[in-house]
Amino acid sequence: MAEPRRLLSVLLLGLLVTLPAHAQLTVQITQGVNAPIPVAVVPFAGDGLAVDVAAVVEADLARSGRFAGLARTAMPQRPTAAAQFDATQWRLVKTDYLVLGRVLHDGDRYLVEFELYNVLTGARLLAYSVTAAATGLRLAAHRTADLIYEKILGVPGAFASRIAYVLVEGPPASRRWKLVVADADGENPVVVVNSPQPLMSPTWSPDGTRLAYVSFEGHASGVWIQNMLTGSREKVSGRPGINGAPAWSPDGQRLALALSQPDGNVDVFVMELASRALLRVTDDPAIDTEPCFAPDGQSLYFTSDRAGRPQIYHIVLAAGERPKRVTFEGNYNARPRVSPDGTQLAVVTQDQGAYRIATVDVATGRSKVVTSGRLDEGPSFAPNGQTVVYAARERGRGVLATAAVDSGVTSRISAASGDVREPAWSPRL
Repeated sequence: MAEPRRLLSVLLLGLLVTLPAHAQLTVQITQGVNAPIPVAVVPFAGDGLAVDVAAVVEADLARSGRFAGLARTAMPQRPTAAAQFDATQWRLVKTDYLVLGRVLHDGDRYLVEFELYNVLTGARLLAYSVTAAATGLRLAAHRTADLIYEKILGVPGAFASRIAYVLVEGPPASRRWKLVVADADGENPVVVVNSPQPLMSPTWSPDGTRLAYVSFEGHASGVWIQNMLTGSREKVSGRPGINGAPAWSPDGQRLALALSQPDGNVDVFVMELASRALLRVTDDPAIDTEPCFAPDGQSLYFTSDRAGRPQIYHIVLAAGERPKRVTFEGNYNARPRVSPDGTQLAVVTQDQGAYRIATVDVATGRSKVVTSGRLDEGPSFAPNGQTVVYAARERGRGVLATAAVDSGVTSRISAASGDVREPAWSPRL
């Protein structure tokens, strides 16, 4: 992969559609922790449900790589209420935690009730209920998994979130680029944009209601914003030359952009969306691109080759401030994305001749490679900061993959056909 492609990712688009995506994503755990926590999720009480809530919860926990489920055929009993739970029987099958629950029908809505037990002590750790419409049962199941994950590990889950990605299908003469949004487990994919021209770099607004991207409609680049609630979209930047690399401010009122000048040089700008007024952030003969806001909204990280090779820089958005270099390990670091708590960056780094994803400690500048592919790119943090999703190559085509930043847990997310690229993880819904 050529470095200019990494530095100058140009984004494209077509006409809005809201149709089910034909390429369902499949998730496969490729590496988990050495000793995953044994947990049994008993089938929930409730007849005629379109969604097996307990199965979704168990799959979420297993996909994190930190938990190992118990097969239903190995369950010694099927309790759905506290009075039916016998901890002794579950200790015999070496289960640490037990989840039981019920799905109750209430008019046009459902009530998902569940309890979490520590099998070793018999203590109930959590009792909670989640309401949902019939079409929202999967989301209720993801929310249930989030609560269980947080109670056991002390970290919020990220299962009730979404991933936007680009799906490229067809031969060169009739190729289509589709901007797709799906649940974090790959289910419920919806095509948001379907175009004969390339699409790249979707990015979520902080409230998860909008996506920004760049389009080559009319054979000229432009930054667009898609409203996920209404389906409407608007063009917010269509200046001559390059309009690329949009990134939202934490308050959702500004976009950081990479825009080219009349001489072709690329610099970082910040746009006030209400007025479309531009603030120029960098002014250097080098290529400055791929900005992202720090969580406080008062500074930016970006990629620049001003030192001769792509590296990450940080600049405070105040008069007279100059960029400060952040990355010093390795001769290639690009495409920064900041963790929700602001303590880490996910970057594309060159490692042993390959392009891989690394995390960088903001305070110390130390980096840690967390992937092992040859052409890994486009990292995006989960809303809990525990995992990054990124684009990888597998058997000659693009797939999405995830890597836990501290445990070595990895997974592959692939479609039945086409190249899957440019992932962006949504905020928590």
